[in-house]
Amino acid sequence: GAVMLALAWACWETYVGRPEADGNRISALELLGNAFQSNRRYAEALPLLEVNLSMNRRYFSHSEEAVFLAQSNLAACLGKLGRDNEALVLGREIYAGRMATLGVSQNTIMSGSNLTYSLNQARLFGETKALARDQLLPAARRLLGFNHCITLLLDTNLAVALFEDPEHTRDDLLEAETIMQDVVR
Repeated sequence: GAVMLALAWACWETYVGRPEADGNRISALELLGNAFQSNRRYAEALPLLEVNLSMNRRYFSHSEEAVFLAQSNLAACLGKLGRDNEALVLGREIYAGRMATLGVSQNTIMSGSNLTYSLNQARLFGETKALARDQLLPAARRLLGFNHCITLLLDTNLAVALFEDPEHTRDDLLEAETIMQDVVR
């Protein structure tokens, strides 16, 4: 909370005088943006996270993971601000980028989980169901196991899509209930 934000400010003040391309300066900016986010001060976090992404793209484009991480932080902030379509665009970009560079990995599956959340927020339940069922859950169960937190998040996002879809069937509701019972066990 407040301590994290104070430490992030101190870190930023330590490195702000360094050249714009300095890795520590960029990391301090990211830390400050994330500290504002963890304190639910999303409007203050947003410009910091936008600049952080811009800096990572400009100076660290060779580090795809640094760019993906900066995009993920920005997407989360946009989602918290209700800017779901912008968060969804970034979520698609991150998932596709990680799939192309890393293949099926824990980071790719986590990005996919974030994407299913964004799809649900955008009420694109059919896409959530297809992505979770056909790609993400089989990979997560194989790679991470049935009880890993990312697998459980994917299960939850699938259950939400089944339940919230205005065209849900009785079978969809029963499946959502079964999934959530498994999640809470």
